[in-house]
Order: sequence, then C-alpha cells, then structure tokens
Amino acid sequence: MTDRFHTKRVAVGKAFIGGGSPITIQSMLSKRAEDTEGNIEQAKALKEAGCDIIRVAIPDMKAVKLIDAIKSNVDVPLVADIHFDYHLALESAAAGVDKIRINPGNISSDEHVKQVADTCRLKGIPIRIGVNSGSLEKHILERYGAPTAEALCESALYHTSLLTRYDFEDIVLSMKSSNVKTMVTAYRLAAERCSFPLHLGVTEAGTERMGIIKSAEGLAPLLLDDIGDTIRVSLTDDPVKEVSAARDILKGLQLYGGVNIISCPTCGRTSIDLIRLAKEAEAALAGVNKDITVAIMGCAVNGPGEAREADIGIAGGNGEAMLFKKGQIIRKIPEAEIIPVLLAEIKAM
Repeated sequence: MTDRFHTKRVAVGKAFIGGGSPITIQSMLSKRAEDTEGNIEQAKALKEAGCDIIRVAIPDMKAVKLIDAIKSNVDVPLVADIHFDYHLALESAAAGVDKIRINPGNISSDEHVKQVADTCRLKGIPIRIGVNSGSLEKHILERYGAPTAEALCESALYHTSLLTRYDFEDIVLSMKSSNVKTMVTAYRLAAERCSFPLHLGVTEAGTERMGIIKSAEGLAPLLLDDIGDTIRVSLTDDPVKEVSAARDILKGLQLYGGVNIISCPTCGRTSIDLIRLAKEAEAALAGVNKDITVAIMGCAVNGPGEAREADIGIAGGNGEAMLFKKGQIIRKIPEAEIIPVLLAEIKAM
C-alpha cells in the first residue's frame, strides 16, 4: 500500500501536496461567479481562517476573470473547478491559475485532452481528477451496477490514463462519495494501486453538525493509516466553517499544530461551572499557535491524574480550581480568576 509519504509531490502554487508534505486544507468559494467582490472577500476570509488552497467554480468564459481578481488580492493557491469544456481549462491556465480540477474523460476528444495536458505541463499546473458517485462512466456503472468503491477507483484510474498517455503526471485524485464506507474503501483501493496524491473528502456531507460528523468518520481512518495528502470538509454552510472543522479534525488526530484542549464531560463531583469555563477557554485560545495541550477538568480525580500529560490545566474544586503543569500542582485559583490566570500562564509559556 502506498501512503502520503510515498506519493508523488505536486506543487500547487506555493503549497505542496503529497510526498510527505504537511496535509493541506482546502475549501471552495460559494459566491456566484459574477460576484467578483464577494468572491474576493470570501477568499480573504478563508485565508484568515487558515485555508491552504482555495477552489473557485469557472462555469463560463466570463468567470475566468475571477482568477486574476482573486490572485491579485489573496495570496493563496487557487484551483479552477471546470466541467466538460476544455476551453475553460486552457483559458484558466493562461490566466495564471495554480491548479485545475477537471475530468479528462468528460472532454470531447483525445486531441482536446492532449491540449490541456500539454498546456498544464508547460505551465507547471497540476490537475485534480475528481470522481464522485454521479460522474461514473456508463460502462463502469453498468459493470458494477452501482457507484461502488471499486467503480469509483476504476473510474479515477481510467481518467489518469487519459493524462499519463500524454506524459502528464502531476495528478491529484479524489474519489468522493456521500456514503462514508464507500468513500473510505475507494481511497484504500486507490492507495494500493497508484502513487498519485489523494484529495480526501466526504461529498454532500450535509449541514454543519452531520457534515462534520460524517467528514470526521471518513477522514480519520484514512489519515490514521497515512492515506491522504489534502482534505476538504464539505458543508452546506459558510466555507469558513469547513476550514475550522478540517483544522479541528487534523488537530484531534495530532496532524496539525496549535492548542489542543481536553476537557471532561462533568459529573456529580463537579462544583464549578466547567461547561462555561471550557467554552471560554476554547474561544480565547482559538487563535493561539502554540503546540500545547490544555486541560479543563472538573475535579481532582480527572485533573492532575487523568490529565497529567497536559502541558497545563485546571482541575475544579468548590468555587476554585487547582492550576497544574505536567501533573504537578502549582497553586489554587478562585473561580472568577480561572480563565485570566490560565491565559496569562499560557502566554508566558
């Protein structure tokens, strides 16, 4: 089985996908293509949220102007999302896009596929092949009878062959499904059969709550096995929330830096407002870029004991809390001062 440490490394502007590079977070602009200013502002918000690669839909020739407009205002690699029309791929490449998402099997002729492959090779622009349950070729769907994991993987590899025949190798693959089990199995198959970097995601995952749950269910087993080089959490919501969710999933798997907060679920021993304290700490530490674990615990049983490996934390008592570092108690803090003291201690670390 190949994994992200053995996949080909592909450059997307200043970012890298594959070859053991850090896992990148992607999202897609959701403003209408004619809303240039709206797309620029949303791209700025995604950059601020920590998005590594931004995708934009290019449905027609007028939309190509978005590429220069966004790249002139936001310093984040940009992907042109294209369906069917090879002219849009050629024009997007000429406009300076950093990556193209297109399925070569949906282009009308071999000569057009060759034009796209040659142009992207000369300009150093990688291509993402994005297969999903609704894009399967008729002959593949007939063979398997449904959009199975095998069908998705076969379709993706079929599309790669249409590019590699023209000596184009800077390919990223995705085989997304709204069925978590199908998605996971498809990527496992692809990891066994090729060394192209893999773009992971559960497509059509839903609104914020279930979308994050399904995405975590699909991403975690693959990432824990070192399968996957770049990810997108697809939500029917503000794309900024996609970036936050992706970052949190990676942090939970210890694949992303920043503050890791652990907190207990409370019980009858808890005698401080732990839920409020945990939420306040989470909000206050959201922008802190220190690679530390912070524990917000309800009592001494769960404090320096279970959370002894935390870099710093508090364990609640009766209207107060014990401050501890690496399991060693430092001092007691009145409940009203817990968050200010904790933040001050973290700032000094």
